Amino acid sequence: MRRLPKAHLHVHLEAAQRPATLAEWAARYELPAPPAPDGSFATFLRIARVVFTAPHTPDDYARLLREMAEDAQAEGVVWLEPSVWLTVAQAERLGLPNQQATLQMLLEAGQVAARATGVGIGWQLFANRMRPVSEALELARLAARYAGRGVVAFGLADDEANGPAAPFSEAFAIARAAGLISAPHAGEHGGPESVRAALDRLGARRIQHGVRAIEDPALVERLAAEGICLDVCPSSNVQLQVVPSLDEHPLPALLAAGVPASLNGDDPVIFGCTILSEYELARAELGLDDAALARIAAASIRSSGAPAALQQAAVREIETWIAS
Repeated sequence: MRRLPKAHLHVHLEAAQRPATLAEWAARYELPAPPAPDGSFATFLRIARVVFTAPHTPDDYARLLREMAEDAQAEGVVWLEPSVWLTVAQAERLGLPNQQATLQMLLEAGQVAARATGVGIGWQLFANRMRPVSEALELARLAARYAGRGVVAFGLADDEANGPAAPFSEAFAIARAAGLISAPHAGEHGGPESVRAALDRLGARRIQHGVRAIEDPALVERLAAEGICLDVCPSSNVQLQVVPSLDEHPLPALLAAGVPASLNGDDPVIFGCTILSEYELARAELGLDDAALARIAAASIRSSGAPAALQQAAVREIETWIAS
């Protein structure tokens, strides 16, 4: 599994901290103790608020990206797409004037980490569906300005059950017009209708999660026909009770129906997983064989924002891996 080239497409930047790094920053910055997980999305969000505010300086983010890229390299990841929500509060915590300055800092730190490890890094900026649409429009315009300069995708996160996609159509139109991949969250705590809205309203080319599409056979057929990649996170899905258990996870059925999918960690430091452990879990617990895992890895590469040369080289390596 380590030698299988793969892309990590659904991973929230601050939640990719190493556990030891998070513990160090929690002590240094006297972060409040997060609540104990109880499987609810509301409690998860309270935990995430602590985790996501752990980096306090540009140097902290540079370290986070370096360690993230080192871990990715060790697990066979050739392309990383960290997702980040740029906020005014974050810029203030970092001592930076605005979100654009934060983005520029992240781009530069990512370039340093990429050169040091050989892991390609492209960025997904995402809007929060529980925040005003005007904020999403500002972020979409910022993402569009940096298309081709490190930003490759635009997303939408938070509580999809209470935050519909439709109001964000204009923001995603701006992002798509700039050539960015539309990759909103859907089909996690919202049902098939949230996946359909991501397709129809936001022009999704990838969907973060999307697993509840399995509840609508016609929607599954559409995803397969249109080649929409689902960025699936099995450990996250189980721990947040999106699925009752790994035995009932729909990933094998989605793959059998021809739906492309990638495997991802989502919030690794919260869920206690890595992308490598998700591949190992898919083999050991979901019963996916090497051919299926190679298809997943290839889908992650082809659905990414990686440069064409990197994609072609990685797919060749995947073909060599499965042949051997």
